[in-house]
Order: sequence, then structure tokens, then C-alpha cells
Amino acid sequence: MPKARITVTLPEEVVGDIDRHERNRSRFILEAVEKELKHRRRQELLASVSNPHPHNDEIAEAGIGEWGDWKAEGDEDLLDPEDGSSVRWSPDLGWSEADD
Repeated sequence: MPKARITVTLPEEVVGDIDRHERNRSRFILEAVEKELKHRRRQELLASVSNPHPHNDEIAEAGIGEWGDWKAEGDEDLLDPEDGSSVRWSPDLGWSEADD
């Protein structure tokens, strides 16, 4: 992976704590940043599931048949509308099996 050099200013006490746990400050900070980014991505995913984009309601109301018609040219074999279970979106319950 290509690397970029950055300058980060931290309180001396924090640098001292890092040095007590890890000789390689860059590795320690990289691991901490990766952990925080993973945490934030999870939080964003949870937020998007809890508050789906309004466009998702439009897709859900259209149904799988109409949604399948929106595919790009050459993607005809990616979706079989006859396969799987019918589902319905409810803002209160999320996705659930549809009562046909």
C-alpha cells in the first residue's frame, strides 16, 4: 500500500502512553485509526439501516418485478424475479416477508 507522510500533534502524555505500549508509534497510530474507521463505518451502516434513503422506499414500493426492469443493458441474467421470497419494506419493521 502506498504511504503518505502526515504530521500529527499530540499531548506529551499521550505520546508517553503510546511509547509505553508500542515502540513503533506509526504502527500504533495506524492500528488505532483503522479501528476507529471500522467503528465509524459500522455506525454509518446502522444509521443507514435505521433511516434508509427515501429512494429505497420508492424501490420497495415498485416491487421486485419493476426493480428488475431498471437493470443496465447486459445485466439481464443478474436477477430472477421468480426466485426467492417476496419481501415488503415497512418503516417500522424494516424488511419482512410479504403476505401474498
